Amino acid sequence: MEHLYQWIEQVLGMSPALSAKLIKSILLILGFILLNKIINRIVFSKTEDVYYRYRWRKTQDYITFFIGFLIIISIWIEEFKSLLTFFGLLSAGVAIALKDPLSDLAGWFFILWRKPFNVGDRIQIGVYSGDVIDIRIFQFTIIEIGNWVDADQSTGRILHIPNSKVFVEVLANYNAGFNYIWNEIGVLVTFESNWQKAKEILISIINEKAEHISASAGKKIKDASKKYMIFYKNLTPIVYTTVKDSGVMLTMRFLCDPRQRRSYEQKIWEEVLRTFAENNDIDFAYPTQRFYSNNIEGKPGASPNNI
Repeated sequence: MEHLYQWIEQVLGMSPALSAKLIKSILLILGFILLNKIINRIVFSKTEDVYYRYRWRKTQDYITFFIGFLIIISIWIEEFKSLLTFFGLLSAGVAIALKDPLSDLAGWFFILWRKPFNVGDRIQIGVYSGDVIDIRIFQFTIIEIGNWVDADQSTGRILHIPNSKVFVEVLANYNAGFNYIWNEIGVLVTFESNWQKAKEILISIINEKAEHISASAGKKIKDASKKYMIFYKNLTPIVYTTVKDSGVMLTMRFLCDPRQRRSYEQKIWEEVLRTFAENNDIDFAYPTQRFYSNNIEGKPGASPNNI
């Protein structure tokens, strides 16, 4: 070891004491890296749960870094004392030069402390939406949804977003609260259709496809109300009636899992198409052009001949 210290002193110009501290620090870092790999391999061999593996690995990394940092500080404490004055003078310039990384670091502490989202949550921050797959010191990572893909389906792109964005962008969490979102599907039928019958059919369809969600959502809302001021008087599916230029709009409103929105829409639309095809007095409306004679087609009491 003495020969190694002499070689370092000749090559790098370090004293034996400083060389010893350098070698101890390097060995300590390599030891922690090796220990991390061994522990991870043991834990990963015991479980196939991806979420558990991720949480274990992140927690272990933080603990290892913190302990290693404290030990290295204790090794170099004397040298750090002599550099305190220098660091004090340098801190103002560093704060300005590293403004963005420091903001990202503050954002990381905010995410860990306030938990606006967790790994696995579906969020929208600014114009970006996706499922959170990783949270690091300077950035968090999402797998993108939406964009050119309809109905909140994944695009397959991975986006790395600076943690500081949580301070300056509006953040929406699909999973916070009670893990469901309200979804609406509008069905436009012609004025000549039996819209009352169409509405009854739609109510029956969404009750069949979505009614079971409301029961579980009720319990989740009670749990969420302990943390947020969330309350709904009615969780059951409903169909609203409005009039549009081309016909009567019947809007189905129901709760659904944010990740299953497209699947629910497909099941509901397939049932709507099948059921409407069996009823000759119901027809879909769409923009058309027609000639209307009020004397022939209008109501007798509303005819211009009665004016």
